[in-house]
Amino acid sequence: MFFWVIQRDLLLAIRRRSDVLTTLFFFVIVVSLFPLSVGPEMNMLRTMAPGIVWVAALLASMLSLGRLFSNDYMDGTLEQMLLSPQSLSVLVLGKALAHWLVTGVPLVLMAPILGIQYDLPMDALFVLTISLLLGTPVLSLIGAIGAALTLGLRGGGVLISLLVLPLYIPVLIFGSGAVEANMAGVGHEAHLSLLGAFLLVSLVFAPWAAASSLRVSME
Repeated sequence: MFFWVIQRDLLLAIRRRSDVLTTLFFFVIVVSLFPLSVGPEMNMLRTMAPGIVWVAALLASMLSLGRLFSNDYMDGTLEQMLLSPQSLSVLVLGKALAHWLVTGVPLVLMAPILGIQYDLPMDALFVLTISLLLGTPVLSLIGAIGAALTLGLRGGGVLISLLVLPLYIPVLIFGSGAVEANMAGVGHEAHLSLLGAFLLVSLVFAPWAAASSLRVSME
């Protein structure tokens, strides 16, 4: 059932390619506009690059959170999942993983290319990619909780932002901090280790919390 949920969501994403491309284009546009507005000062661009890329990735991942459960809620699929003998937490984990594959992975692949605009060295680009690879799944898992809590509510997109943004702050700090530490010549391993710890904690608790929120929302 876990792999069925992933396969189904990926198939639906392929059929609605515009949603996927919207997230990617938003990320590319936001990251690309900053060098044009700041100017050609390379030292300033290198200093700002980690924070800009991470904030853009955070905002881009939030664009599709409202659709994480809403389509299944509208067509009745979510009710069938609630009635299924399978664990709802496992199904939620599958949907969060599919969301990351559709929205997070393209951002991770595009980030090193966009980082060249900021004159980042190769080591910093590598650390940036690893930090996004560890951090973007956390964004999808935490976002699943917010999407479940606001399911069926009017103005749910704004409420999701208010709920998940405070929880995204530690991921943002340590994700961008890893790149900054690498460029400063300080060890970045601690930041990446903390991102890995956030990922493990999210894998354990976020599906359970999102499943409980879905049950409350459906009632």
